[in-house]
Amino acid sequence: MSERIPLVLLPGLLCDERLWRDQARDLSDIAAPALPDLTLDDTVDAMAKRVLAAAPERFALAALSMGGYVAFEILRQQPERVTRLALLDTSASQDSPERTAQRLAAIESMKHGRFFGVTARMLPQLVHARHVHDPLGEEVRAMAKRVGGDAFLRQQNAILTRPDSRPLLSSIRVPTWVGVGDSDILTPPSDAEEMHRHIAGSTLHTFVSCGHLPPMESPEETTAVLRRWLQA
Repeated sequence: MSERIPLVLLPGLLCDERLWRDQARDLSDIAAPALPDLTLDDTVDAMAKRVLAAAPERFALAALSMGGYVAFEILRQQPERVTRLALLDTSASQDSPERTAQRLAAIESMKHGRFFGVTARMLPQLVHARHVHDPLGEEVRAMAKRVGGDAFLRQQNAILTRPDSRPLLSSIRVPTWVGVGDSDILTPPSDAEEMHRHIAGSTLHTFVSCGHLPPMESPEETTAVLRRWLQA
């Protein structure tokens, strides 16, 4: 039996190990998955350092949303350790002024009240409409509650203070897969297309009838694409 590929799976904002549960299980025949905790630090620099301290010497790196921001920081700090890269529903650019204002408002609201997790109003921004009222929607909300308000504040600060990663894209030389849900509102397909254009040799994959969380919304398809990426 061939040696399994070290695989680091980075979660997004308000996500825990549930995000990548199915992929970690179903790829375990060819990969040795690690699921770092990104709830403990309030900068992407510190998050990346924590991931690197615990990671194997060299590893494949898959990341979703905020995890993508950490992946870019890992590539800034120790690019030689990453053997291949998968970027799901993330962006290389910084937030728009409107998105920044929304994050600051969420932080301010949190400081003056209690943490409500993923609200009914927020859920349609995270998953496709077909999941808003089904059990998956409840799983997303439960996941956010497990992460909690203190971690939410740290993660939002990390996102707000992250650097622009667009200048980094042309330097990426490892096999790269860029994936995005066709109905992703938070990091739309145009963000994925921009990364794909500037990362030489990258592959772009669009998940149909899918929002911001393909590993949960389209688990079998996500696993299949990751398997091809790992074995290419």
